[in-house]
Amino acid sequence: MKKILLILIFFLYQFVTCFATHNRAGEITYKQISDFTYEITVITFTNTKPDSSFTPPQYPADRPSLEVRWGDNTYSIVPRTEIVDLPNFYRRNKYVERHTFPGPGNYEIVVEDPNRNKGVVNIPTSVTVVFSIKTIMKIDPVLGFNSTPILLNPPVDKAAVGKVFIHNPAAYDPDGDSISYKLTTCTGENGEPIKGYTFPESSNKPIYVNEVTGDLVWDAPVRAGIYNVAILIEEWRKNIKIGNIVRDMQIEVYDSENNPPVIDSIAMICIEADSIVSFEVSAHDVDNDVVTLSATGGIFELDNVANFVTVSDTGNVTGTFIWKTNCSNVREQAYQVLFKAQDDNREINLVDQRNVNIKVIGPAPKNLQASPTNNSVELYWDSCRCSQVTGYEIYRSNTKINFIHDDCETGVPQDSSYALIGNVEGNSNTYFLDNNNGDGLAQGYDYCYMIVATYPDGSRSYASQEVCTELVRGIPVITNVSVNRTDTVNGSINLVWSKPTELDTNIAPGPYKYLIYHSNDFWGNNLSLIHTNYDINDTTFTDTLLNTVDYPYSYKVEIHNNSGLVDTPMIASSMFLDIEAADNKLTLIFRKNIPWENDKYVIYKQNKTSLEFDSLDISPNDYYTDENLKNGTEYCYRIKSIGKYDVNGFVEPIINFSQKNCEVPLDTIPPEPPVLEVNSDCDNFINILNWTNSSPDDEIIKYNIYYSKLADAELEPIASTNSGDSTTFIHKQTIAGCYAVTAFDSVMNESKKSNKVCVDNCTFYELPNVFTPNGDNVNDLFSPLTPADVISKFIESIDFKVYSRWGNLVFKTTDPQINWDGKISDTNKLISPGVYYYVCDVYEYRITGIEPRYLIGFIHVYDSKNSGLKP
Repeated sequence: MKKILLILIFFLYQFVTCFATHNRAGEITYKQISDFTYEITVITFTNTKPDSSFTPPQYPADRPSLEVRWGDNTYSIVPRTEIVDLPNFYRRNKYVERHTFPGPGNYEIVVEDPNRNKGVVNIPTSVTVVFSIKTIMKIDPVLGFNSTPILLNPPVDKAAVGKVFIHNPAAYDPDGDSISYKLTTCTGENGEPIKGYTFPESSNKPIYVNEVTGDLVWDAPVRAGIYNVAILIEEWRKNIKIGNIVRDMQIEVYDSENNPPVIDSIAMICIEADSIVSFEVSAHDVDNDVVTLSATGGIFELDNVANFVTVSDTGNVTGTFIWKTNCSNVREQAYQVLFKAQDDNREINLVDQRNVNIKVIGPAPKNLQASPTNNSVELYWDSCRCSQVTGYEIYRSNTKINFIHDDCETGVPQDSSYALIGNVEGNSNTYFLDNNNGDGLAQGYDYCYMIVATYPDGSRSYASQEVCTELVRGIPVITNVSVNRTDTVNGSINLVWSKPTELDTNIAPGPYKYLIYHSNDFWGNNLSLIHTNYDINDTTFTDTLLNTVDYPYSYKVEIHNNSGLVDTPMIASSMFLDIEAADNKLTLIFRKNIPWENDKYVIYKQNKTSLEFDSLDISPNDYYTDENLKNGTEYCYRIKSIGKYDVNGFVEPIINFSQKNCEVPLDTIPPEPPVLEVNSDCDNFINILNWTNSSPDDEIIKYNIYYSKLADAELEPIASTNSGDSTTFIHKQTIAGCYAVTAFDSVMNESKKSNKVCVDNCTFYELPNVFTPNGDNVNDLFSPLTPADVISKFIESIDFKVYSRWGNLVFKTTDPQINWDGKISDTNKLISPGVYYYVCDVYEYRITGIEPRYLIGFIHVYDSKNSGLKP
């Protein structure tokens, strides 16, 4: 018996031990080995302090292996590969395993442990709560290889009541992907949020995580104890979330008068690749404790490792950070260096942490040169010294901005006049031809350029120096396309161009001639040759026999020698005046396709008396609204444009006229919708519509009435009134339906529909409560009291059943007229006198469709003969 008792005690001890207080913190990370094979690393921090409340003291459970669920319906038992025992009864456990996933997809990797350590303030009965951590990976061949961020700062820390606490995981991504951070809930069984979990209480701001820096800020702990929080670390590539890690961390809060040290703030640092970053970091402690200043970050894991020597001193401490960068360090994301200052106070060691961002930027392309032609610009520059460059972006502007970049400003400013016009691939591809995508550049402008190098992750270099040039003036440049006469047959346009002043007579020797083309549109879509001019000094032409009323005309002037076309010139069109009519106003729109810039427009309006065009106004825009006009009266206009080319050497100002155009302002504003009421007259089967005119100032000439049988059906017009004075309408032979009314003004502008009013059918179907089926032709049939024609209009069908007092079915029908002669269904026997019970489902036409109405009642039967059934 004694032996059995000892065995029971032994097994009981083992049982208690295996569920002893245990897990404090942890996370799961991975790195990709091949297409679908990944190496997963699980890190946990466990408690090693024995529980002295037991005799003998209970030692915390240990986990030589853990179960890892891979998210593909499989799991593995993963052995521990490393143990590190740390101060304050912490143990760091490492588990590593490789796993091949079945293919692309999203996988949630989960690790669980039966117990957390006991006494966690914000997790109820924490010792009985499952500890779990999880990581989500996205396998997508399009996104390429990927590994999770690496977390360099352990997930355990200490804080003091009333003192601001800051922790940073010191995450860096070996692939250069973006990282964001969120505060999340600690998880339990199956990776689900723990029921009853609460975020730690704060005396000032609620605890939060900076989504950019990853700083967990607790301002400030209220009471001592052990707390657990979770940080969601998300990984992004090209704006696509490609995975996340949940770090579960533990914070021990103590009552203490100690103050944490403070690290001086350091601004973000931006530097060109191949330069040296060097700066001092200082921390101080108001309690004059010894402070140890250290640094962590992915920057210390690179081939060209940064240097920061851990230093300690009393009260104040300063260290120097040095890093020699190179081109391999260029990337879109800044490098984060986490500096940590920890005091050696006897009560509790407190820390301050400070993130410093260092961004390495690619050098600007050098020696950009622009070589112009008649209608294009050739660009040349030197290849970049950074072999990682994948190509170059080319930006163009017609205005020089004298741009000098700031230290952290990459690429070309988005708010500048520069626009991206093209790109080339490869570091050694250092030539670009700007010919406006084959359409040619327009004469008369400055063309300014900047070049930006691009890198594999999408990052951009500093912008090159700005270079500007003009085109070679070796082709005719149109300066005037002005309408002389407005007519459908005999219209005419005056065409003027500038003579080429920089013809390369060696490449294209004379003699020369001009070929003039026109097309009846803005863009030269149907160009035809209309004239040949052999005098190079004659730069004018009048085009006649045109329809300038209905069409604009576009022109092209080519210069040819004996070998043919010298080069392709730009197209320019006449200015075409469009007019849009509205209520008491006309909007004038000046349409054109021109290679110069117009500064202003003079609006001319024809005088009704003299018929001359007088100057009305000047507009800086290519539109103008003439208001306070009289509806029904015609007004005529002509527009003069005043403009210039941006560069010197061309005629200035450039003046052109549009055609003459006339229009009549019309009232295009509809009246306000009426306000409708509808009343039903069930006795006469009519609906009476009454409405109110909402636009008494408008001349209403009639109303349209709209109707639909069903509430969700489209309203259709059914009638119109003969005048605007009539505001009543009677709709006969119907009850159910929906209505709306619109108003028409004197120029037939129709208002929006009034409020929609729906009325339903009245309840017409009624049944008697007595009949006498005795063959005397008086009340022999049981039928509805409602007339047959009314039934056919409002009733679709019925389900009518009659029962005896014993519950036996006596009669049934679906005919709305019923016409029951008192005989038992399927027999020739009459029912006995007495009282019978009926139920009737009446299927009525309603505005929502066919709907049932339920009737129940009693039928008194008298004087039946040959009775075959007792009621």
